[in-house]
Amino acid sequence: MTDNPVRKTVLGNGVRIISRKIPHVRSVSMGIWVNVGARDEQASENGLSHFIEHMLFKGTHTRSAYQIAKEFDAIGGHTNAFTSPEYTCYHARALDTHLESMAGLLCDILMNSEFSAHEIENERPVILSEVSMLEDSPEEYVHSLLEENYWEGHALGHSILGSPESINSFCSESVKAFFSKYYQPDRIIISVAGNVDHDRFLDLVAPAFESLVPQDSFPKRTQPVPNIHTRLYAKDLEQVHLCLGTKGLSLKDPSRFSCSLLNTLLGGNMSSRLFQEIREKRGLAYSIYSFSSLNIDTGLFGIYTGVAPEKVIQSLSLILEELDKFCCAIISESELSDAKEYTKGNILLSAESTESQMVRMAQNEIHFGRFIPVTETIEKIQAVTVDDILSLARHFFKSQRPSLTLLGPFDKKSELNDLLDGFYK
Repeated sequence: MTDNPVRKTVLGNGVRIISRKIPHVRSVSMGIWVNVGARDEQASENGLSHFIEHMLFKGTHTRSAYQIAKEFDAIGGHTNAFTSPEYTCYHARALDTHLESMAGLLCDILMNSEFSAHEIENERPVILSEVSMLEDSPEEYVHSLLEENYWEGHALGHSILGSPESINSFCSESVKAFFSKYYQPDRIIISVAGNVDHDRFLDLVAPAFESLVPQDSFPKRTQPVPNIHTRLYAKDLEQVHLCLGTKGLSLKDPSRFSCSLLNTLLGGNMSSRLFQEIREKRGLAYSIYSFSSLNIDTGLFGIYTGVAPEKVIQSLSLILEELDKFCCAIISESELSDAKEYTKGNILLSAESTESQMVRMAQNEIHFGRFIPVTETIEKIQAVTVDDILSLARHFFKSQRPSLTLLGPFDKKSELNDLLDGFYK
């Protein structure tokens, strides 16, 4: 596959505009990324990044919330936004013939949102409902609880959504103050991919963002220290949802390619060891998988499953046995080759999407300050050896005791600790 050229322009105030022309498609995907997320919030501000994400669609100086929604619908476009621990993104996708309208709308909501007291009061119960929805989704909620425990005492352990207490405390003034403080021009990346010309796109978006004035330096992010806990959260559920977490890698760690393959082999697909052992051979769980959450300076590697209460001890024991086997047993070259093909296939297939290309460009810019061609990533994956993966597995699973979080009807904490202590003694 040949990488298409990526063009980049940096405005005088630090706003970065990057584009990738894909002439054989009719769509254009655009995202305005702000390198600000939940980890940048003070405790009293917890949830403000996410609150602002909602509020940017709730009215500008020239458009009401209804007009924003109607104009996006009128161009047949898809628009959305999301908040992560480290950045917030406002994105849309439409036909290339509607690029000007799409760009105008996204620029307007970023630059001219009013954050009116009336709209804040209207949106507050919506966000409180979102918090309740998370707590009603045990698989998602146990991941949030794991992060809360593992990064306890640090903003990475706070919920992206915020707490009911913090959400109820936000007002128009606090929202505006946070927006003004953190949405600085050198934290903004505008990314576009599809049938688009860079110079024309620059003419559409640069005038809106050139007026942003750089302010005082962005508050420095602090690196968290992991906390090892076994915590149980009682809830009347049919299953017990279990998350095991250990310190992973940062986004810039050279071993991140080995980590990706380790994750695939251990619990990343249907042929992975955990899936085969826990679900296919034993029938203990419908869902079991491993996952890797990478941040700019740290990370978390984990395993999730949901099992019947009477199967918790057996399931955890088998998971630990698989981790032990993974660290000690030989990974065959054919097994590693299959994992590489699976990983490369996912990368190359996603590259056919303008939205994925837009995301990839923005994330590369945020994390590395440059575009990383797919070919370069494939070469790094191809270079990973069996010894690389085994060394990383031993570092993850043998050098540190994991943190364990359970959600559901289970109270045998001492038995869980005995299992973990026996494995990690």
